[in-house]
Amino acid sequence: MISGKIEGKVALVTGGGSGIGRATALAFAREGAIVTVADIAVKTAEETAHMIKKAGGQAIFIQCDVAKASEVKTMVEKTIETYGRLDCAFNNAGIDGLLKPIVDYPEEIWNQVLSINLTGVWLCMKYEIPQMLKQGRGTIVNTASVAGLIGTAGLSAYTAAKHGVVGITKTVALEYAKAGIRVNAVCPGTIRTPLVDRFFINNPEILEFILEAHPVGRFGNVDEVAEAVVWLCSDSASFVTGHSMVIDGGLTAR
Repeated sequence: MISGKIEGKVALVTGGGSGIGRATALAFAREGAIVTVADIAVKTAEETAHMIKKAGGQAIFIQCDVAKASEVKTMVEKTIETYGRLDCAFNNAGIDGLLKPIVDYPEEIWNQVLSINLTGVWLCMKYEIPQMLKQGRGTIVNTASVAGLIGTAGLSAYTAAKHGVVGITKTVALEYAKAGIRVNAVCPGTIRTPLVDRFFINNPEILEFILEAHPVGRFGNVDEVAEAVVWLCSDSASFVTGHSMVIDGGLTAR
């Protein structure tokens, strides 16, 4: 971990109630950041904020559906009202959708996945960046996926959204490179999260196939992604922007 590199910074984490979001919120707090934990799920996100405070850190919870512009705007405004600034944003909230070929994929699920996984990231950046411009600096990390770099049969909506996250990350990084705002993405392989566990409960027959796709022979854990996010938000990554960091146990190296 990058001791002291984010001390006193204000960090916003969407999807902070579980999985990668929770692990990253806790990692930010351990390294001295003040954290806003945002999620549509109240109970689990409040638990994350409580965990931070119990460990001696500072955190607030804000309920937010990232697919709704008004709620994203309020989330950012409440963070700034509470802490006075916004230094780091981890736009992580997302859903998996369904595993179905495109001809069988329901249009309503397609729209839901795109609205949360892609439009949600776009909305977060739209409302985070003005405050960072006022400050003259800021860092943003968006959660993409290896599915944002390669094709994934049966996951047309998720793959399209994550490719979009990679593309918009590069675009926004270019737009604000000279304004002191760095924008990057993380592209995890299969990470053991509640979302992934639910997926395999319904699809145990592909578990072995997915494991074999990772040359290291295992799934990743949430802390391995959290470490990367905190580094990208730290001054140690001051020359890194527009980058999609792959954290996949060698999956895309084949």
